[in-house]
Amino acid sequence: MPLLLATAYLPPVNYMARAIHAEAIVIEAFETYTKQTCRNHCAIYGPNGLQILSIPVIKANGNHTLTKDVLISTHQPWQKIHWRSIETAYNNSPFFLYYRDPLAQFYEKKFRYLIDLNTEIFQVLLKLLKRERPVTFSDSYEKMPIQQTDLRTILVAKHSSRLTNIPHYTQVFESRHGFIPGLCILDTIFNLGPEAAFYLETI
Repeated sequence: MPLLLATAYLPPVNYMARAIHAEAIVIEAFETYTKQTCRNHCAIYGPNGLQILSIPVIKANGNHTLTKDVLISTHQPWQKIHWRSIETAYNNSPFFLYYRDPLAQFYEKKFRYLIDLNTEIFQVLLKLLKRERPVTFSDSYEKMPIQQTDLRTILVAKHSSRLTNIPHYTQVFESRHGFIPGLCILDTIFNLGPEAAFYLETI
């Protein structure tokens, strides 16, 4: 059964764990966009602990803007800031150099719509995990979809994955701040490398 998900920027581990178990994935494009969620936020583990990266967005129709119409603001150099933060956080991780190039492109290429950026990153992440799945967009909004597993709300609430029982793995700055569960999938990939997909299967 296809898995129905909200769009997410560098999704958290529990989002990716559900995605790699799905036979197909549908990204909701017609919901009313909700701010302060993983739709445009992600959490990484920086030198000072938990660090939130946020993509500045423009809601063309205010609070009635659909996800598919949310624009990425160009008024801030967010791409440069995000990539610099990612490099600082993970440059000393075991697999950063191995995976950096396929991800660095997203901090140079310009995107107009948030959903396009998120979906392209998501597909690259699935490829890096060697768990590629068909990914499509919804063509209308259904409050109670039929023949789809609806996880649109559960997996993108800010820090929602920190409420899940996330198994331990070694993190770069763990000796300073301890293990921080439920970060974005980059933390898992850069620290576990080829074992990341098998780790996700345990969640």
